Amino acid sequence: MWLHPAGVFLFEGESMDGMRRPKKLSEEAALMPPSIIRDPRLAPRGHEKIEWAAAHMPVLRAIGSRLAAEKAFAGRRIALSIHLEAKTANLALCLREAGAEVAVTGSNPLSTQDDVAAALVERGIAVFAWHGATPEEYHRHILATLDTGPELIIDDGGDLATALHADRRDLLPRVIGGCEETTTGLRRLRAMAAEGVLGFPMMAVNDARCKHLFDNRYGTGQSVWDGIMRTTNLLVAGKTVVVAGYGWCGRGVAMRARGLGARVIVCEVDPVKALEAVMDGFEVMPSLAAASIGRIFITVTGCLGVFGREHFLRMPDGALLANAGHFDVEVAKNELAELAVRVRRVRANVDEYELSDGKRLYLLAEGRLVNLAAGDGHPVEIMDLSFAVQAMALRYLFHYRHELPPGVHPVPATVDEEVARLALAAMGISIDTLTPEQQKYLESWQEAF
Repeated sequence: MWLHPAGVFLFEGESMDGMRRPKKLSEEAALMPPSIIRDPRLAPRGHEKIEWAAAHMPVLRAIGSRLAAEKAFAGRRIALSIHLEAKTANLALCLREAGAEVAVTGSNPLSTQDDVAAALVERGIAVFAWHGATPEEYHRHILATLDTGPELIIDDGGDLATALHADRRDLLPRVIGGCEETTTGLRRLRAMAAEGVLGFPMMAVNDARCKHLFDNRYGTGQSVWDGIMRTTNLLVAGKTVVVAGYGWCGRGVAMRARGLGARVIVCEVDPVKALEAVMDGFEVMPSLAAASIGRIFITVTGCLGVFGREHFLRMPDGALLANAGHFDVEVAKNELAELAVRVRRVRANVDEYELSDGKRLYLLAEGRLVNLAAGDGHPVEIMDLSFAVQAMALRYLFHYRHELPPGVHPVPATVDEEVARLALAAMGISIDTLTPEQQKYLESWQEAF
């Protein structure tokens, strides 16, 4: 359904692509493009979700008040590709209060919450997303968001940046830059920069300490298990869990699995990370060896084909397969489907693949991000930190836009420190500060003794 951000949804005949187009609106309303959402009647429930999240996001609220007071993005157009749910809605609203015209699309077809999308439209934000979008619809939503003509972007996985360079190169000259908050997205951006094709500066939000130390580790650790447990209603304690990948996200997943009483095996290709997993007290072995003894398999690598045909053949009957990486390529779904003699959905977000020997393997959330496709994503307080970093990093980029060349840039340490201070203050926690003498000692090479 096409719905105007002002809340007006009037229709006239269908176009050749089958989409119904809105009737002509007033000149003022026509300044914003029509949104593409599932059902505007879901908005009341979306407002409730947004307000609940807002009440538990004091850091973003404090930073948002500053940005609103200075109208940091007045008259600018900002496009976001995000997991479209209540917490990210508050980031979009923060930018709007700072004076921006905001357009939002999803960063995963199964993570968009249609009620939140409808609520954002009622609040004056253009939305191009719906839950369960086909690959073609998802791509069309990305392009529709870019067609609003953004000057700044916030990306989750790099889809806006790559689509700008591949499909909407005519829009590149007006793009000042943006932020990327995922490991996967930064990998794509750095590949573009290495080839000399990245056309604007991007802030590496994922590398900020207040992002990856908390979002990737504690956020992923909790939300992945929340998604798995609410989807399956099965016990974790006593089972053998195989975690593929021991980056910050993998650390969190493994840590929480152990806390739930599971035996945890880590699979890695990086010898340093593998050694770290050993030192953290986890078993480490090749994935093929782990395949025959695991009961719950979770991919957190950002790579493709982590578990494939040979793994599936070795896995025990009833094994669960879940992915916590950005794209649905880590579990080789095509190879699983080729092995299966029957595939059926046995619960919401649980697909049963029956193999020729009668063995059953269960794929959760179609191999997409299990914490968002089958859950509500990271805890609100965790995303409060991440989105505060996003907002501050975007402000920094905009302020220094004439000094930042195309490429991937680190978030300044001062942003991390300010976000952390605000978070501690919201918790009622105070910390020590260095005296001038201590600061001088730490900064001098002549005062070591």
